[in-house]
Amino acid sequence: MTFIKLVTKPEESPVYICPAINVTHKEEKTVTLDATAAEAERSSCDMGFHIFFFVPNVIGYIRILLVLIAWILYSDPRSFVPLYVLSIILDGVDGWAARRLQQTSRFGAWLDVVIDNLGRGMIWNMLYEWGWLVSSVEWCVFVCNHNARGAQWKNSFTESPVWVRAVMAKGFKTPLGILTIAGLHVLPVWLYGYQYEVLSQTLFVPNWLQILGILVLTAGRLLSFAVEMWCIVTHLRFLIDEEEEKKN
Repeated sequence: MTFIKLVTKPEESPVYICPAINVTHKEEKTVTLDATAAEAERSSCDMGFHIFFFVPNVIGYIRILLVLIAWILYSDPRSFVPLYVLSIILDGVDGWAARRLQQTSRFGAWLDVVIDNLGRGMIWNMLYEWGWLVSSVEWCVFVCNHNARGAQWKNSFTESPVWVRAVMAKGFKTPLGILTIAGLHVLPVWLYGYQYEVLSQTLFVPNWLQILGILVLTAGRLLSFAVEMWCIVTHLRFLIDEEEEKKN
């Protein structure tokens, strides 16, 4: 991490030291600025910490708490389902709040995906011994997309195959995209409801509809898995090409 020392004029004392993000070597740099510029830089630095307290990000912290409590009460469907469903609902609320309050940020986009992965990973790992495989793939895709494409990863698939663009089109707001997202987010909850008889005993869903729901949602999850594997393979190719360019 680099620390940048800002001073108003050579004869004056330093104003403050502000950490610079995404720098690995620890060193100190001195930048001479007039008083106005120094104040602007100080405000810019301070604003970075304000991002953590944006309303949508605070909602994200609440979602993390809900997921943790749901995990503790996993074996009690009457507690688990409302807690987890509330976390999913807040996932939509934080996006709305970010746009409404103009508090969108790269950190917020990153946090949103992290919480989604934590929640789904928790359910998959609790449902099945092999559930960690599903969670691992999702985390790999998260690393690939945010490392190469950043917070705007949803809108950066212009050069992808037709079937990938069809899924990602309009931010998943197409029939194919909705099926994919349903498979990604709803399938683990549906399987929990099926396994703990929430669907049959509480919601009175007919058995044939439960099975049909599993089949349809599984199809959506497989489609999501296909896109995930394409993202991973594409990122691996990018890494290989980058290594070749360095050699040349």
